[in-house]
Amino acid sequence: MIYDVIIIGAGPAGLAAGLYSSRARLNTLIIEKDGDGGQIATTDEVANYPGSIENASGPSLIARMVEQVNEFGAKKVNDEIKSVELNGDIKVLKGAKEEYQAKTVIIATGATPKPIGCPGEKELTGRGVSYCATCDAAFFEDLEVFVVGGGDSAVEEAMYLTKFARKVTIVHRRDELRAAKSIQEKAFKNEKMNFMWDTTITELKGDGILESMIVKNVKTGEEKEIFADEDDGTFGVFVFVGYNPATKLFDGIIDMEDGYIKTDADMKTNIPGVFAAGDNRVKSLRQVVTATADGAIAAVQAEKYINEHFED
Repeated sequence: MIYDVIIIGAGPAGLAAGLYSSRARLNTLIIEKDGDGGQIATTDEVANYPGSIENASGPSLIARMVEQVNEFGAKKVNDEIKSVELNGDIKVLKGAKEEYQAKTVIIATGATPKPIGCPGEKELTGRGVSYCATCDAAFFEDLEVFVVGGGDSAVEEAMYLTKFARKVTIVHRRDELRAAKSIQEKAFKNEKMNFMWDTTITELKGDGILESMIVKNVKTGEEKEIFADEDDGTFGVFVFVGYNPATKLFDGIIDMEDGYIKTDADMKTNIPGVFAAGDNRVKSLRQVVTATADGAIAAVQAEKYINEHFED
């Protein structure tokens, strides 16, 4: 069978694309290798998505999206795409289970935040450890927060967190920030900002919630444990050391920049009939709201491409 649209990935971008393409009566297939939802599936509360009501969680929001996609008849399969042939009129995707063919492909494989890589991090993610300030800052109102990283995004996110937390400390493995000088100047002027130089976090601890962390001075080798304030019971650790876009499959096939797929405003890649949407593409803001917008645009453009290149 040759599908009109195959979407790789069932996160917000992929599901939005599936909704728009299936609603346009295009024969649509969504291929997901793991579970639906991408990064948002691990988010307890989604307060910054327009219209998010009843304290919607990541899983509940995704469940609604999946329901809508199913309602309009998009087909979904669980498979991992191992190789692709995208240059012909008919695109071929070879999965671990099956081979798939389509007139257009929307790549919505997402990206994952780079972790610190220390013990306790995985267990305490969503329980004090976060990778998104705009998502989770409000949960740390009047608490103490530590930000890992020293680049532009780390410092900018740290300053954003000062609107909520009573104290924000940047933990950086070097003795100076890598962020642009203009950003650094603002940070150094902010009274709530503090800096822990030449330091890495080697372990995060807590029973169901983050309660302490062990930090190490990379120059002296000295380690110490930092505990949550007794009255607070917890603190926040926000990690901003970069992202890993899930685009390795398309290396050497699609134009990229630092591992992110390059598209125009219509989500078109350098290959006709191939689009990208969501966190895996070059963009300035990676949030659910921008992912769903990308997916919608990609699907509308895929329909337009089919109408122009294929006869009924």
